Amino acid sequence: MNSSYIKIGHRGAKGYIAENTIESFKKAIELGVDAIEIDVQLCKTGELVVFHDNRVDRLTNGSGLVAELDFEYLRSLDVGKGNNIPTLEETLDFIDNRLLVNIELKGIGPSKVTYDIIDFYIRNKYWDKNNFLISSFNHIELANIKKIDPEIKIGTLLSCIPSDYAAIAERMNAYSINLSIEFINQDFIDDAHKRGLKVFVYTVNYREDIAILKSMGVDGIFSDFPDRL
Repeated sequence: MNSSYIKIGHRGAKGYIAENTIESFKKAIELGVDAIEIDVQLCKTGELVVFHDNRVDRLTNGSGLVAELDFEYLRSLDVGKGNNIPTLEETLDFIDNRLLVNIELKGIGPSKVTYDIIDFYIRNKYWDKNNFLISSFNHIELANIKKIDPEIKIGTLLSCIPSDYAAIAERMNAYSINLSIEFINQDFIDDAHKRGLKVFVYTVNYREDIAILKSMGVDGIFSDFPDRL
């Protein structure tokens, strides 16, 4: 059994507090996570905001596409119980290099802006580069990150098992391969480990599933309820 897996708060502690908010990140840290997963995307005025959906309708009292809304409007929205949409910088300032941050790139073209912010925090705020993991389903964005900095850690996000298992992540020189619990199996885990990759599984909220994944030897588990990990 793997007893040293990474406990990852999914969008903070999404099961308890409005997701991707400073309060959610605070709750996740209080619950003892090793890492926090956040989502970033560019808004109309160029700020990199921490928000999951491409539209604000489901999660806020507003309406519209994030990419077509300016930051002033986005900031005015209520994500639940008075929480607002933070920027990546505000999120990093709160986390303050205390643990690993898995930044998932969403939308169109966030890779360069994301890397520039990360580089600033490494150079000027003394963040450990190893405390950043950049992931995305958009593998072009991940490739762009690797072109800028071959040493930055990336996580190849998948929603299925490819016919060649974890080979795609190996070709991308990824640190991890992040796979849905719906598709994980022992052969995939073993193949990824043989290629030198970490295996992180999302989103795992039931204790029985957590126990099974730990026995299979996964390296990290994303959960909305990180205290269950």
